[in-house]
Amino acid sequence: MFFKLCFEQSSLVDDGDENPERGNWTNKTEYMLSMIGFAIGLGNIWRFPYLAYKNGGGAFLIPYFLMLVLCGIPLFFLESAIGQFCSQGPVNMWRAAPLLQGVGLSMVSLNTMGSIYYNVIIAYSLYYMFASFQSSLPWSSCLRHVDSNCSNTPIVYCNVSGVLVPSWTENSTCPSSNMITVPVQSPSEQYWDHVALQRSSGLHETGPVVWHLALCLLLSSILVAAALIKGIKSSGKVVYFTATFPYVVILILLIRGVTLEGARDGIEFFIGSQSNLTKLTEIEVWRDAAAQNLYSLAIASGGTVALASYSNFHNNMFLDTVIVTLFNHGTSVFAGFAIFSILGHMAHIYGKPIGVVVKEGFGLAFIAYPDALTKLPISPFWSALFFFMLFLVGLDSQFTLLEVTTTCLSDAFPEFFKSRRALLTIGTCVIIFFLGLPCVTRAGIYWVTLIDNFTTGWVMLILAVMEIIGFCYIYGGNRLIKDIEMMIGKKTTWFWLWWKACWFFIVPCILFVILVWSLIAFVTPAYGNIQYPDWGLALGWCMTAFTLILIPVVALYKLMRAEGSLWKRLKSLCSPSEEWRPYLDIHRGERYSQKKL
Repeated sequence: MFFKLCFEQSSLVDDGDENPERGNWTNKTEYMLSMIGFAIGLGNIWRFPYLAYKNGGGAFLIPYFLMLVLCGIPLFFLESAIGQFCSQGPVNMWRAAPLLQGVGLSMVSLNTMGSIYYNVIIAYSLYYMFASFQSSLPWSSCLRHVDSNCSNTPIVYCNVSGVLVPSWTENSTCPSSNMITVPVQSPSEQYWDHVALQRSSGLHETGPVVWHLALCLLLSSILVAAALIKGIKSSGKVVYFTATFPYVVILILLIRGVTLEGARDGIEFFIGSQSNLTKLTEIEVWRDAAAQNLYSLAIASGGTVALASYSNFHNNMFLDTVIVTLFNHGTSVFAGFAIFSILGHMAHIYGKPIGVVVKEGFGLAFIAYPDALTKLPISPFWSALFFFMLFLVGLDSQFTLLEVTTTCLSDAFPEFFKSRRALLTIGTCVIIFFLGLPCVTRAGIYWVTLIDNFTTGWVMLILAVMEIIGFCYIYGGNRLIKDIEMMIGKKTTWFWLWWKACWFFIVPCILFVILVWSLIAFVTPAYGNIQYPDWGLALGWCMTAFTLILIPVVALYKLMRAEGSLWKRLKSLCSPSEEWRPYLDIHRGERYSQKKL
């Protein structure tokens, strides 16, 4: 009831299909839940808590929410307005500035690669959820069949002519320069490496397909296809559960976590008395805050545009933006409390500082947190609950990642796909499944990490910069504001002065600083201490190049196809095409009358 009352207040019109040809959301609640489910992803669960811990605890909330106001909300509002105005996906929205239509194709390419590894992460979550249905968790004790250190004391080796032999401490004659310490590997880490992943020694050693992961990948693909079989009409029904139940799970885990011994220490390290305001003087903290905003809200990925394109034309997307972004950031903090309360208990049990047990990404979700769950009574129940929550959070994001692709194809070929939406969805899910199979081989985790490192981060920053250039500088901020006023009505001068300041100055400056800093601080990716071979890194750069090269290639192609002098071609391609307008005639108004078209 709360969701329905809150969401429906942000609509200026009654629910219903005003665009039967293309379709609209059945009601406002389904749209808002889909938006929230898309924006709230795994980054809220396994990335934000670690960033907050690393960047000063509670002090990190200051730059985090400030960057939301200065950068996150303006960009999210911009994308929502564009998608709703033209009722088109991230490719056709560039009819407003045809020269940059390659940016839309880059977004689709980014989404496709993102959906591949996101599908694999969902498969990991499914596997761990199924593995939790045992009397004791299988990662609660060392694996006897694995030749790996799982004791409380690191093993010290001596490097003798390239051969590692045990070094017997007191009586050892091994020079200190030749001594190598092999760290302890926890049971959960053993399970992750040797059972779940069956991880090989590197990207070069592909090995066979890990069949239990392949079957989970197949199940994930089937579930996504079933949810999207009728587009937003079916996915809108599924999100009533997938977008709301994770909050129930997080609340249950939080209530259980705060009752555990050591939970207070964990929460204090996350956001409490360990808050370090001196961290705010470090530029890296502000960069992390801004980057997490863009990553968490999936800015420049095309998902927001695709979902907003199915809204009613007069929907108040400004209030939608405020609600979704606040829900997103509130969820990050909420999940952080649940995560760190249980990690605090784990640190208390082991008698170690919090910093030793805290990890991020895969290490938090599939090593540290599962290890912590083994310390709880009825641990299989809490483990199944946690991984079910990860599965639902990933599933919601995957819905939109694939919706971007199907929406763009439907908009590009409406005559063919209008009556074949189910076939399009199934075909897309089948392709994503087969493309994901290399990621469930024994070298799969290296592929997943490689795709993640080279297709997100600063690639999304470049696309965000192109969005600002295209719609604020080429299409024109004043023209964009008039378009928005057609949808939500006239606003005060001060209202638009703020958005102009953000779109023309504040956001570009923030994006430029983050982009330059990210390029300067770029570190060659690795999985733990395992480095990628040169050919693997070259392949990663090819992924990046393929995504970004579409922008100049499409621009060059359009310039060659245009007529007249070079200046005349540029001018025509920087002006809205005849197809740029509201989808329905009744919404075009005087500025978009047939006479002017």
